[in-house]
Amino acid sequence: SIQAQAVRYDKDADAHYDTVSAFIKSVRGSDVDAALYWLARMLQAGEDPKFIARRLLILASEDIGLADPQALVQAVAVAQALTWVGLPEAQYHLALATMYLALAPKSNSTQAYFKAKDQLLATGITELPEPLRDASRDGAALGHGRGYLYPHDFPGHWVEQDYLPPTLQGKIFYEPGEEGAEKELAARWRTRRRPQGNS
Repeated sequence: SIQAQAVRYDKDADAHYDTVSAFIKSVRGSDVDAALYWLARMLQAGEDPKFIARRLLILASEDIGLADPQALVQAVAVAQALTWVGLPEAQYHLALATMYLALAPKSNSTQAYFKAKDQLLATGITELPEPLRDASRDGAALGHGRGYLYPHDFPGHWVEQDYLPPTLQGKIFYEPGEEGAEKELAARWRTRRRPQGNS
């Protein structure tokens, strides 16, 4: 009892946030042993396992992303397993996800979304190009969709065309990582990225 009490912390106090921070930073830093230690410390302190699962879900996309797209699948599976199993058996699932995410190659290229979001907030809503507009209703009469090139009609299911608004042509948001699966994905993508202007 005394030993168990020694690792408990008040979930509203600094120790709660500091321990979660240590856990996330250990997984992000690919230190499996440290990540497992902080996981054990949180669970022994009575941390809600769903809170831990949520943090792993975020980390899978924020810190691993395209370097290992299966990381998110693993994190989702663990979150689902929690609803079926619960503690104490779910310690296996949380440990498995923690180990997988810690061992996975890392990429934070999903930050590209926030660059796009910042651009939107800075420039406001820009006009939607006619070729990208919906012509399936009455838009065809207004010219909506005119000039759109259907990628599946072309070799490799790809054709060069503009998808950004004219005022944003040449803007770059996504900078691919060079780890894991993203390296291969990015190599194919680079052959298609058009020469860009200043970003």
